[in-house]
Amino acid sequence: MLLARAGGAAGWATPPLAALSQVLRLERSRRTAIVFPLQKLERYLAPGTDTAPFRLFQPGLAALQRSEALFRSDRGHPIDYVSSAVRMDHAPPPALPEVCFIGRSNVGKSSLIRALFSLAPEVEVRVSKTPGHTKKINFFKVGKYFTLVDMPGYGYRSPQDFVEMVEAYLQERHNLKRTFLLVDGVVGLQKTDHIAVEMLEEFGIPYVVVLTKIDRASRGLLLKNVLEIQEFVKKSTQGCFPQLFLVSSVEFSGVHLLRCFVAHVTGNLPIVEAS
Repeated sequence: MLLARAGGAAGWATPPLAALSQVLRLERSRRTAIVFPLQKLERYLAPGTDTAPFRLFQPGLAALQRSEALFRSDRGHPIDYVSSAVRMDHAPPPALPEVCFIGRSNVGKSSLIRALFSLAPEVEVRVSKTPGHTKKINFFKVGKYFTLVDMPGYGYRSPQDFVEMVEAYLQERHNLKRTFLLVDGVVGLQKTDHIAVEMLEEFGIPYVVVLTKIDRASRGLLLKNVLEIQEFVKKSTQGCFPQLFLVSSVEFSGVHLLRCFVAHVTGNLPIVEAS
């Protein structure tokens, strides 16, 4: 296993644009593209296209700043890796609201979690050298407010006990507030993603789709995948939040908005004013 620090401690520089204060120094169009990447695509939609799913969650600056504070560690607000589990009886007690991140192997899940925790230099996100070989559920405690759970990747060379492990977690973890289903923004929904959706729908788990690696997709390809997934969500799901979240762990596009949504669904940002 590789241990990758989120950045910010001595010898580890905070990545550019990891903090909202850095983003606010950009000119307006660039700033909007970083914070609200989905809105950047709106101008290329055909006339008459329903734009409501593009702006359902649109927090203002104050909400973005409050949520960022939750992801910034200090002495009174520690953020750290807690433990790993191969079975649910090894999991830490469900004392806090939880969100879990799930997705195909090599979808960029660990990179996204590192980006979310980039303002907490002590956090170590475990990254497997070989895609699909992460066999444990990893728990990260964010102060006294919530726990973020990193699930094993599914698909290519996934552990055979993956389904049993994930099913047990989804069925037994009653403090789970939202599941974040990560989908590669370049290739869109794959067969294994549809299987994950079916499992979430069967268990009645509220979830949201996050498109990763958007910096690698052309604008046309990204827009195509967004519209196709939005149509799928509208017609074929019950528990999926209608708005997609687009992220780039390299450019930090969408990371600030995703932090805010995590804070919101865990009950730590109950009122989100519109921007």
